[in-house]
Amino acid sequence: MKFEHNNISPLDNRYSNKISEHREAFSEKSLIKTRFIIEINWLLFLCKKYPNYFYKISKSSENKIIKFRNNFDDKSVLKIKQIEKKTNHDVKAVEYFISDFFKKDKTLSKYINLIHFGLTSEDVNSLSYAILIKDGINIHSKKINTINKYIKSLSKKWIDIALLSRTHGQAASPSTIGKELKVFTYRIDRELIKLKQVKPLAKFSGAVGNYHAFNIANNKINWPLFTKQFINTFGIMQNPITTQIEPHDWIAEALQTISRINNIYTDLSQDMWIYISNEIFKLKVNSNEVGSSTMPHKVNPIDFENAEGNFGLSNSLNDFFANKLSRSRLQRDLSDSTVQRNIGLSFAYSYIGLESLNKGMNKISPNKDTIMRELDNNWEVLTEAVQTVMRYEGINDAYEQLKTLSRGKKLDKSSYQEFISNLEISTESKNKLLKLTPSKYIGLAKHIK
Repeated sequence: MKFEHNNISPLDNRYSNKISEHREAFSEKSLIKTRFIIEINWLLFLCKKYPNYFYKISKSSENKIIKFRNNFDDKSVLKIKQIEKKTNHDVKAVEYFISDFFKKDKTLSKYINLIHFGLTSEDVNSLSYAILIKDGINIHSKKINTINKYIKSLSKKWIDIALLSRTHGQAASPSTIGKELKVFTYRIDRELIKLKQVKPLAKFSGAVGNYHAFNIANNKINWPLFTKQFINTFGIMQNPITTQIEPHDWIAEALQTISRINNIYTDLSQDMWIYISNEIFKLKVNSNEVGSSTMPHKVNPIDFENAEGNFGLSNSLNDFFANKLSRSRLQRDLSDSTVQRNIGLSFAYSYIGLESLNKGMNKISPNKDTIMRELDNNWEVLTEAVQTVMRYEGINDAYEQLKTLSRGKKLDKSSYQEFISNLEISTESKNKLLKLTPSKYIGLAKHIK
């Protein structure tokens, strides 16, 4: 793509190569092309399904129309945009573009009256955005699946590496790196299921959703069923009861799910940032990169920072879309139209976040020396184990004894083992606790599924 230095959005220059699929799915060209295809397919659907009520269409004429549809290109977009300058109506411009083509053919000219037959522009837009967003969700889901699969591989690889946990920022019962990563993959798996369950909806029922125009033209056709069948050809479900607009609740549902995914990955990005800051993870060094303009030694966790920022941008947009699009004055107002054009931005910012997160996760490796040193410097985390075993042995003030020993204090191996040796508990329990170390106190972390 040609680099345009004067574009206002980094999506159109700095990040353009990262979001090529989303650019294709949500571009103005894609929206216009989708509207065009819907208009063409609707005309063919009418003639082929009900030739007795409309016009029978010959194979030759059908092939001409299909060829016209399949040859849609950038020049077609420019022509439609030129028409729109006069009409000041984007969907009507598509209709006139098709009409202009049909007028040039004596046979096709008799079908002009069936272009946009019975429709309001929102019927075409409703279905168009459903198709675009469905494509965007598919692109997004594939990327999320790829990242989640990679993190699962890291989880499996590092399942045995003990890690000092931090609750309230303070040393806590140890876990393993693998198990902590598994928390995130499990959360993502749940959201992916929900994202897959979102069913894109569209309406094709005329001015205020009552099939007025269809029914007055021909009341012998079951228009709700017929339009449902047409919508289904695009892999989209029909919303049968609407005003002039499809109420967009499914869009809100999809975007709120993406927001939760963004939040989960923001959570992971922030955790990785802290782990790297505390030298629990090392970052691979790229000799060509610069970490700081003034401090040559720095290797910064920029990928996780970039991910966090872009997930935040996506969520801000999603919050607005979900709140705005699900509300409309009476049977409709037009404020949703300009808003829907921007939905691709949310997907794009989230996708940049996913790319950055994936890049960051591919750069990290556990710093085992630091991890083991941190564990060995925090023997007090074993007091949970000790007081629980003491309780199990019938000692009522177990918690209080350990609180006196350890709260706000540091324990080392010697002071820990001295305390255990003086406990009046069974030999079995005493030996169990004497063998325990912070790196071994990981519970069932390796086995949780």
